[in-house]
Amino acid sequence: MRIDAHHHYWKYSKEEYGWIDDSMAVIRRDFLPAELGGEIRAAGIDGVISVQARQSLEETRWLLQLASGAPWMRGVVGWVPLVDPGVADVLGELSRNPLLRGVRHVLQGEPSSYMARPDFNAGIRRLRDFGLVYDVLIFHHQLPEAMAFVDRHPEQPMILDHCAKPAVRDGRIEPWASQMRELARRPQVTCKLSGLVTEADFATWSPESLRPYFDVVLDAFGPRRMLFGTDWPVCLVASSYRRWVDTVARWIAPLSRSEQDEIMGGTAVRAYGLTSPAVPIAG
Repeated sequence: MRIDAHHHYWKYSKEEYGWIDDSMAVIRRDFLPAELGGEIRAAGIDGVISVQARQSLEETRWLLQLASGAPWMRGVVGWVPLVDPGVADVLGELSRNPLLRGVRHVLQGEPSSYMARPDFNAGIRRLRDFGLVYDVLIFHHQLPEAMAFVDRHPEQPMILDHCAKPAVRDGRIEPWASQMRELARRPQVTCKLSGLVTEADFATWSPESLRPYFDVVLDAFGPRRMLFGTDWPVCLVASSYRRWVDTVARWIAPLSRSEQDEIMGGTAVRAYGLTSPAVPIAG
C-alpha cells in the first residue's frame, strides 16, 4: 500500500492564506479532492493523509467531511485548541469519526518557548486518551526545544513533519544533522520525508542537491520510522507531484523491497493506525 502521508486542501482566500506570498503565487487558488485524486492515480498512490492548513475547528470538520466522500482519504490530521482546558470535550466529539488520526498545531509560527507552555502540554497529554498522534511542525532552529518537548511525552507517538525544515537553501547541514540523529533516539518519533523542495531554491534544486538531507534522515530514523509525503499543493511552487514521487523512488531504489515499502506506506499505516484497506481510485 502506497500512502502519501502529507498533503493539504484549501479554498483560497488572501485573508486566510496570507503566508502564500508572491513567490508562491502558483498556489493562490483552490485545491480540492478531485484534483488530488488525479495526481495520486497517475503516480500509483493508494491513499493519503490530509493535514490541517488553518488553525480552526471549522477546517478540521471540513476535512473530515471531505474524507467521507473520498475513500482514498485514509485519515485526517486536524487542529484542535490544545491550550483550552476543555479540549478533551472537543477531542471526544471529533474522535467519534475514526478518520481523525492525529492533531497538529503550527509550532513553526510560535516562539520556541510555546512548546514548554503548561497548557499546551496538558492538551498534548489528552491525545493518548483518544488514540491520536501528534504531528510536530517546526523549523530546524527549533529542534533543541522540540527534543525537550518530546521528552515530556515519552508515551505519545509523534511524527516530525518535513524533516524539521533544514536550511537547504543556504546549503547548511549542521547542526541540523546532529540534532536529527539525537531526536531519532526517541523511539516514539517518526519522520516525514516531505517538504524538502520548498526549503531549497524553487528553480534550481535537484535530487542530487537534496540527497545529503535524505541520507541523514535515513541514517537517523531508518526505513521503519520514515513516511513518504508530498506536501501537495505547497510542493507545486518547486516541483510537480510526480517529480517528487520519482525523486524519492530514485533515492530509495538501493534499499530492499521491504524497506522501500515501509517508507512508501508501511510506516504511515502503523504510525497513524490505519486499519481498513485503501479503496482504488476510479479511472
